[in-house]
Amino acid sequence: MRPALLLLCVLSAFGQTQQHAAWTLTPEPPSAPPGSTTRIRAAVHIDAGWHLYSASSTVGLPLHFEVAPESLRRVLQQPPKRAFDAVQGAETETYEGDTAFLLDVKLRTDAPAGPEDLAINIRYQTCNDKSCVPGKFPGKVTLTVDPSAPMPSVTMLGFAEAKPPAAGSPATAPSTDAQGWPAFLLLAFGAGLACIFTPCVFPMIPITMSYFLNQPSGEKRGGVSQAVVFCLGIIVLFSGMGLLVTAVLGPVGVKQLGSNPWVNGFISALFIAFGLSLLGAFEITIPSSVLTKLNQSSSTGGFVGTLLMGLTFALSSFACVGPFVGTLLAASVSAGAARPVVGMVVFATGLALPFFLLALFPSYLKKLPRSGGWLARVKVVMGFVIIAAALKYLSSLDQVLQWGFLTRERFLAAWIVLFGMAGLYLLGFVRLEGVKADENMGLGRLLTGMAFLIFAVSLWPGMSGGKLGLFDAYVPAAEESAQAGSSGDGLVWIKDRYQDALAQARREHKLVLIDFTGYACANCHWMRANILSRPEIAAVLKNFVLLELYTDDDSATDNANLKLETDKFGTFSNPFYVILDPDEKLIDKWDGRTTDAAAYLAWLQGASQKAPSPAPTPAAAPAPTTAASSTAIDLPQLTALGGAPMDAAAFNGKVVVVNFWATWCIPCVGELPTFNKVHRDFASKGVTVIGIDMGDEGAEKVRHFLQKHPIDYTVGLGGDALAARYKLESYPVTVVFDRSGKEVQRFDESLTEKDLLAAVQKAL
Repeated sequence: MRPALLLLCVLSAFGQTQQHAAWTLTPEPPSAPPGSTTRIRAAVHIDAGWHLYSASSTVGLPLHFEVAPESLRRVLQQPPKRAFDAVQGAETETYEGDTAFLLDVKLRTDAPAGPEDLAINIRYQTCNDKSCVPGKFPGKVTLTVDPSAPMPSVTMLGFAEAKPPAAGSPATAPSTDAQGWPAFLLLAFGAGLACIFTPCVFPMIPITMSYFLNQPSGEKRGGVSQAVVFCLGIIVLFSGMGLLVTAVLGPVGVKQLGSNPWVNGFISALFIAFGLSLLGAFEITIPSSVLTKLNQSSSTGGFVGTLLMGLTFALSSFACVGPFVGTLLAASVSAGAARPVVGMVVFATGLALPFFLLALFPSYLKKLPRSGGWLARVKVVMGFVIIAAALKYLSSLDQVLQWGFLTRERFLAAWIVLFGMAGLYLLGFVRLEGVKADENMGLGRLLTGMAFLIFAVSLWPGMSGGKLGLFDAYVPAAEESAQAGSSGDGLVWIKDRYQDALAQARREHKLVLIDFTGYACANCHWMRANILSRPEIAAVLKNFVLLELYTDDDSATDNANLKLETDKFGTFSNPFYVILDPDEKLIDKWDGRTTDAAAYLAWLQGASQKAPSPAPTPAAAPAPTTAASSTAIDLPQLTALGGAPMDAAAFNGKVVVVNFWATWCIPCVGELPTFNKVHRDFASKGVTVIGIDMGDEGAEKVRHFLQKHPIDYTVGLGGDALAARYKLESYPVTVVFDRSGKEVQRFDESLTEKDLLAAVQKAL
């Protein structure tokens, strides 16, 4: 045997041993005619204590085969061992010991007779409880192409076809066209249900309850009919309104309708009229002459009023549902004429379904025996609640027109009084219909009154700028300067001056973060109060030039902002965050509201690494060497999630913990909470944690992973240069450096919190 060939065999065997799997390739049968489907048997021996992931595994790195120059038709595998993995929250498919895979290979019809070498490249992953090793096996098998050979007999006894996991980034939603009708209709229906919890739709619940509570008593069938007519009214009127407005204004116009002052003013007046009526100021009734004509048959009495309720619902809900409708229609309009119509009907059905159940409930509730004035009390309490809801629309009107009258303090003062009055009324301190001086108070009434008072008192901190959590989406934001003023979190925002922000970014060598927002955008207010103001996020935001562009006011400035958003970025949603360099080059973008602060922080950190470098300054005399001087650790070709190089010199003078990991490495995922804890506990002491993904799957895959497994520290992407520098053959690997850049300790498998803390203390 030639020395070079002997060396190649030795290296191949060594590589398989290090990767804990030894592969053997055999053609079955050894000869086959051109154009036939033949089979290659890939047998593998897995080292004791290790396991290999199947070709259909959704966890870890699934087994993958490539064949050249012929084409691989399918992969067959034996039943894998299935077990639930608590770290990944999914079922694993693994093999241990000895197993085999069958590769069905289609030969070319013009394959020349004689021996043919097939290159079989295998990519796999072996793991034990503490580390994972990504493996590659470049194999070769020789079969004979013989026109006279019988057609191979392909059986599947004991094997099943392996379906590889779906390709593509999980973070990217498939297009409407790719989803097909079932998925599209499910999406439309789910969006309708989700809209129930928007600030504009939810207040319709007490109105619906009050309306049906005050309907004349009837038979069970009549109550059902009323509920059906009410929901059909929502479906027909809502769908027709959506399609009509979209046909006239387009999807962008639908979105803007939600902030239209006339719409918000009309809804406010309507809600106030309903509320005052419920409080006893007057009674909303249909004229008797109209009722006489409508009641000619037993089934027509309340149907017109019910239809009017459906129309009221459609009008009021558009203030928040408009963006859903516009997005749905924009995504479906290119798929033919039927999809927008059917999609809107299904969307409206999902929106109406809870109200159908709600409409049924009062029809049965009225059949219960009257016990005192509890029905009157429900009506009065609903009056207070509905007037409070009207303030939400008045607030949107006030913010869009920028009157500045209904400030956060005045809004909350009104809410505190209204909800407090409802509580005091239920406890008997406010004399209105339904509460008698000599009437005993039941437990339910007592607890409900207390709940209203507790809620009213809990709003008080918001008047001095305190956070209100979920309710920050409903109330006006705290006052901020309209011209590059400082907000309560110390951040400075430039308002509606795009070119000025770019000029400032060029002067300061920074990136620009654009917040496409709206005066009446509830989710924008929530993001500003609960995500952007978090200390760790605000600290990173100070590295950007911050620009807010309002898009929901029908002014020349806001229309220009909206045109910029739609033309340059292809969307009109709010909130929408964009990071640009000073030359207007897109660095990254984030669409919509999120409750995952860790993922948003990682997005900002990744993009911030791509900030432009300042112009070089004249060289200064070298500083004298001191005890604080340090040498940068060697991290070749390390990049941020945004794609910019990360300079290891930024970590000079700090204790640095570098964790090499991968999204498919289960032991790596299991130790992430330990690194989060070290980051939280030791950052103030000069300890920096860096997580370097070595999975070679791209930034989008890592971002999607971070949504499920939050990482609080800096995350970067590694490559071959880092793997070679630190001789990385398995993962996880953790290296601890002291302040001088000297390696203190290395862990070549998953570690315990005790071990990591000991290494950090040693480096300090």
